Amino acid sequence: MSGSRILALGHYQPAAVLTNDDLARTVDTSDEWIRSRVGIRTRHIADKTESVDLVATLAARHALENAGVRAEDVDYVLVATCTAEDRSPNIAARVAARLGLPSPAALDLNVACAGFTHALATADHAIRAGAARTAIVVGAEKLSDWTDWSDRSTCVLIGDGAGAAVLTAAEQPEIGPVVWGSVPEMSDAVRIEGRDGTFQQAGQTVFRWTTTALPRIAISVCERAGIDPAELAAIVPHQANLRIVEPLAERIGAENAVIARDVVDSGNTSAASIPLALSKMVARGEIPSGGWVLLFGFGGGLSYAGQVVRCP
Repeated sequence: MSGSRILALGHYQPAAVLTNDDLARTVDTSDEWIRSRVGIRTRHIADKTESVDLVATLAARHALENAGVRAEDVDYVLVATCTAEDRSPNIAARVAARLGLPSPAALDLNVACAGFTHALATADHAIRAGAARTAIVVGAEKLSDWTDWSDRSTCVLIGDGAGAAVLTAAEQPEIGPVVWGSVPEMSDAVRIEGRDGTFQQAGQTVFRWTTTALPRIAISVCERAGIDPAELAAIVPHQANLRIVEPLAERIGAENAVIARDVVDSGNTSAASIPLALSKMVARGEIPSGGWVLLFGFGGGLSYAGQVVRCP
């Protein structure tokens, strides 16, 4: 086998929905203020019983069901998250236990909002190298546990949830080469620091970086995959801000591509945002089977990673 492919996707979001009007009752904000700046209308918030490993497991189980893959066939579990409460055991080990997997390799990756695309590349590399055959890759976050709900600049942004992908070996690669890197001088632009820390970010700094560097790097991702941006069926960037997401297709010459706008209904779910948005788009039939999809994550670190994948 010379590569890997995505067999199926799955996702999970908590039932509780927090609207902009709900937030306006507790902090100095409004529906108009939030929509005009980031485009968010609602976000899903987990309750005390919905831990990170639980939401990750529910998304993973959904993906396995959609793929028709037995849990016992999974030999690699990767969970991208920056909101794990415990240092050990990791979330992946708990997901493996909840799913009843017999003996998988299980590890977490913490690259914040770029976590899922880093994890997808890591799983692809393992499968290409023969170290794994069937992997479950999950992005899962419970940002509500790490939010200062009195800070209107950050509490309006976040949401909870998880998305997952099942990968398997393939004769022809359907996950393109990753383009990844970081901007070390901006390493503290997005952060959760200390045991009692809360989500903080230099919003304008990150916004300026995305408007200048993101289109250039996204084009390089397509070049590495040998795909012209005009051939893309969809673009699924990290769902940080609608003002970042919406112009991207035009800026890279992918005017025919459907672009993910899940940030409107889900808020910023960090490492969960890309698989969550992609899974929902596939479930709604918005992306044709076999179509090329550009994934691109960016966030804490400041780290980024992107690849072109074929839609299952």
